[in-house]
Amino acid sequence: MTPLICGVDEAGRGPLAGAVYAAAVILNPNHQIEGLADSKKITEKKRDALAIEIKQHALAWAIASSSVEEIDEINILQASMLAMKRTIERLQSQFERVLDIQEVFVQVDGNKCPKINLPCEAIVKGDSKVQAISAASILAKTARDAELYALDKQYPMYGFAKHKGYPTKMHMALLQEHGVSPIHRRSYAPVRKLIDLAS
Repeated sequence: MTPLICGVDEAGRGPLAGAVYAAAVILNPNHQIEGLADSKKITEKKRDALAIEIKQHALAWAIASSSVEEIDEINILQASMLAMKRTIERLQSQFERVLDIQEVFVQVDGNKCPKINLPCEAIVKGDSKVQAISAASILAKTARDAELYALDKQYPMYGFAKHKGYPTKMHMALLQEHGVSPIHRRSYAPVRKLIDLAS
């Protein structure tokens, strides 16, 4: 019996603020979803529409994150791996009925596999090669964007809705003007530098 492919990807390694997100998706082989691609290569409107379709038609999906505190404590690579591990475990616990039917083979975007109890393969640029990873990249990205819109309401002075926490000129200028917020990643060099200057 052909194993089911569980695609896994993360979103939010580069930003200076907010959690890092990961998603896991097992697509339904009997339901083709048109337009799946690397989430960075499609528009926000298209991503949002695809995220709804993925959640409706996938055999299983889950989303998890690692907090700003965890990123600062264990570094962004380890926090990304932790978010991936959490999302796979969440998918396993929620959809054991589906996972009992067939073997599951995990394919992760990138060059490292999280520590999980399922067979796993890391694929560089997997989000543009494997449909299940593309689907996971879309769910991770839309979940993270939703968090940044919420943070924008909480901290309107930083413009999170516009730059999503990435180190744009606008973000850096607002950071210098307003200082570091509780949801900025203090272990990241540009943020660390501002903290050192202020102390």
